[in-house]
Amino acid sequence: MTAASAVAIFVVAYILIASERIPRTAVALGGAALMMLLHITDARKAFFSEETGVDWNVVFLLLGMMVIVSVLRQTGVFEYAAIWAAKRARGRPYRLMVMLVAITALASALLDNVTTVLLIAPVTFLVCERLNLKVVPFLIAEVMASNIGGTATLVGDPPNIIIAGRGGLTFNDFLVHLAPLIVLLMVVFCALCRWLFRSAFDYDPRRVAEVMALDERAAITDRRLLWQGLGVLGVVVAAFVLHPVLHYEPSVVALLGAGLLVAATKVTTEDALREVEWPTLVFFAGLFVMVGGLVETGVIGGISRAAADATEGRPGFAAMLLLGASAGLSAIVDNIPYVATMSPIVADLVHQQGAGGGHVLWWALALGADLGGNATAVGASANVVVLGIAARNGHPISFWHFTKYGLVVTVVTVALCVPYLWLRYL
Repeated sequence: MTAASAVAIFVVAYILIASERIPRTAVALGGAALMMLLHITDARKAFFSEETGVDWNVVFLLLGMMVIVSVLRQTGVFEYAAIWAAKRARGRPYRLMVMLVAITALASALLDNVTTVLLIAPVTFLVCERLNLKVVPFLIAEVMASNIGGTATLVGDPPNIIIAGRGGLTFNDFLVHLAPLIVLLMVVFCALCRWLFRSAFDYDPRRVAEVMALDERAAITDRRLLWQGLGVLGVVVAAFVLHPVLHYEPSVVALLGAGLLVAATKVTTEDALREVEWPTLVFFAGLFVMVGGLVETGVIGGISRAAADATEGRPGFAAMLLLGASAGLSAIVDNIPYVATMSPIVADLVHQQGAGGGHVLWWALALGADLGGNATAVGASANVVVLGIAARNGHPISFWHFTKYGLVVTVVTVALCVPYLWLRYL
């Protein structure tokens, strides 16, 4: 009964989020409250459990980076970057999209996809405003590129960190086994963008000429604050990359960086917090509690075990089933709790199969979970963040508007993983 109640609450909440009849933050909070009211979960499990509670690392990482971005916004650096990008692309929309998408994917591999979209979104708004372009296609393309690019490294997407810890994998393991495929997927994705967003590539030659005549250096309004902000951001980025050595969680690094930046500059606390996407943070908290209820009642674990049992010791079938199931489930629930639940099962399968074909299961899990996040508007943390930023800036992206593109990208990218895994490992 408890499991059925958890499933019912989650399904109804998901339908309401997709229908957009009720604000998604209210739906997430309502669903979380019902989970607690029916004793599916409780305060201890919801707020303090690593497996079934709110992932505070994600929430505080977002908060810290939002504060840093808020401070940097006051320097004019995003206007500078927007003009620079528009001039390098010579005002051509598709060329500009490819440039922004490539930058996003590379940055997501070095940082994480959520941090990257927080940094790239302000630039996108400004450059599209300058060139009178539709901003929504650019935002959707960038967030999908961030999810693809983040798959390439251990630090690029939070599920990869979980997989690395459980599987004993290193930063170089991800580079060697996943980065070559991700480069291919990005090439294919850039080609897909030409077709998916073809209606967004009309441009006004007069606006292009105006932008080409601008001096991007004139956009910087506070050079001292800029260097302070970039210095702190550089230290934060270095700490992200050195996570395996320093052992500081990204959330701790982001909060320390935000605190240092506010304390050491003339920016007031009120100004720094004004740009924080509070509804997005609250939505994440509610969503984590609902998904935690599914984990707590064994729903996700049961689905995962059923998939594992169906493989019957066949590594090829196991890898393909794991890839497909992970992509499908990660489109519906956040991929972080899914991977946390599935990784012990994969570890058992790897142990049973021995060293010969074991690692392919970890790569199948990572690819399915990370790439599957592109399928829907709530499939990955970066998606939710971008939708929140877009709504705040007067360009709301509906659940189905995002999903109609996301499903195509997910099907194509996951399908390309099949021959890669099969030819290289099986």
